[in-house]
Parts: sequence; C-alpha cells; structure tokens
Amino acid sequence: MLAPAGSAGERAIAEEAELASWAVPDVDKLPDDTWGRTVRLGRDLIARTYAHIGPEVADPAKRYAGNNLSCGNCHIGAGTQPFGNPFAGTFAAYPSYRARSGAVGTIEDRIEGCMERSMNGRKLPLEAPEMIAMVAYLKFLATGRPVGEPTPGAGAGHMPELTRAADPAHGRAVYAAQCAICHGPNGEGQRNGMAGDAKGYAVPPLWGADSFNDGAGMNRLTDAANFIHNNMPMGTTWQHPMVAAPDAWDVAAFVQSQPRPHKAGLERDYPDRLDKPVDAPFGPYADGFGEQQHRLGPFAPIHAAIAALRAQRKQPRVQDAK
Repeated sequence: MLAPAGSAGERAIAEEAELASWAVPDVDKLPDDTWGRTVRLGRDLIARTYAHIGPEVADPAKRYAGNNLSCGNCHIGAGTQPFGNPFAGTFAAYPSYRARSGAVGTIEDRIEGCMERSMNGRKLPLEAPEMIAMVAYLKFLATGRPVGEPTPGAGAGHMPELTRAADPAHGRAVYAAQCAICHGPNGEGQRNGMAGDAKGYAVPPLWGADSFNDGAGMNRLTDAANFIHNNMPMGTTWQHPMVAAPDAWDVAAFVQSQPRPHKAGLERDYPDRLDKPVDAPFGPYADGFGEQQHRLGPFAPIHAAIAALRAQRKQPRVQDAK
C-alpha cells in the first residue's frame, strides 16, 4: 500500500502546474565561440562521460571515472528532462549547505561527489578543462532561474512512500518481466562496443563492478524508485509512467540488493545524524532503527522518531533552564 500523499502529493500537484512552462535553454543556439564550445563540451561530458574521462580512455591521466557509465544515465537527456534528475536550476542552488558533508559546498564539490560515488572514481582537479566545461554547462542550463528558488521538475519525483516494506523478491519478478530485456538478466547492461574501447554503454549496468557504488544517490530506495517510476523504460516521462508505483519501489529494492562497489568512509556521511535521509542504506543512525528498515522501509516510524528527536533537541537542557 502507498501512504497518503500528504505534503508530498501536494508538492507534486503544485509542481505539475509549474511544469506547464518548464523549459531549458538550447545549447545548440550558442555561437561557435569559446563560451559556446565550452558549454557544448560540458554537455558532451555529461552525455558521454566514458569517452572523455572514463577508465578506458587512451590517456591514463584522464581516467577520472572508475566505471564506464555516463552522467546522463542518471541525468536523463544530459540533465534536461523533468523528474529525470535535471540540471536546470542546479547552478543557482550553490553554494549551499550539504547535509551529507555537514558543510557548505560549491557546485564543484557537488560534481566531485558524483565522480566519487555514481562514477565510482576520483575527483577532477578544479582547474581541469573537463570541470570547467561541466560547470559552464550547468550555469547555462540555469539561465533565468532565480537563486535560491526551487526548480519545478527537480530530482526524480515525489511518490508517496509505501506503508509496507519494499519487497526485493517481488522486485526480482518485476525486473525479469520489465527490465531485463534492456539491462540484462544479470544487470550487466548493453555495451556500445567492446570492453576496452571507451564507448560505454547503450544501456547501463545496474549492479556489478562497472556500476555506481554503494555511496551513490541511486543506491537510496526513494531516489531509485522515483527515478524508475518516472523514467523507465527509457522514453518514459513523468506524465505517462509505465512501471506502477508499488512495483517501482520493489524493483528498486531488488536492484539495490545486488552487489556493487563499496565506497570507503560512508560512516562519516551526515555528521548530524538527524539530517541523514530515512532511506540511507548504511549506519550509524540516531533514530534506533536498523539498517534493514532504513533500506526497505516502512519509513513512517523513522520519520516520527526523527521528528521526536528534533523536538527534544530544541528543548533546553535541565541545567540551562535553571
């Protein structure tokens, strides 16, 4: 069962109204000058990351990504599709406080996080032409977006949470029926060419050594379920989802139950434990619930526990009240 939509459902309705005028600027209309070429290079880095900074590129010094994915695998249309983790407005949101690090971060910090997690690789130097180009592309896509204002269509969506735990066993059946035809029976994806040729994937692997690591946002149930519901199979949009909401939760749980690279140091994420997302699949936690429930839900009891802990934090200590 799905929980009542509540504030999440209301937010989705408000966003739907705003999305009637949702648009991103056209990169191809930029002139053939230094700025235009840099922005277009940034787009190509997002769409074909593996060809520029992947682990199979000819220059070993350029092998920043640790897998052969592209940023566009999680940011549909090179970050231009509503609820496909779009980049429209992203640049205007930084610098901002990042709960995961417990510090204010820049747009470059955000890119570095993706490099180390989703791309299972290493940081790009701030002065690298690839970093400059990606930042330029994100800045261009934020044209006209007011600083600090939420962007409609941002993220992967806002489905109501399940009132039960997600079911990986049922998710396995959903995967076999609806996902394996493209992503492969073992989540291996489909190569554009041969291993070693730096041509990446036509369809990305969902687990295994060449996929995102366990510190990536796509390894969180809420992010993955909403992404699947609003974007999968490829060509799906949020207006016409093809995977039913309960099935999306379950298939996301199945995919996340499969092996993938490990990111060291995850216990240092979210130094303020009350800021930790309820579906973070790794501890430590402040709320008294175990890793299994954080992975699969139901999340309502966790939300309630965190709200209670936040209320206690606001209360003065006894010695301060005297």
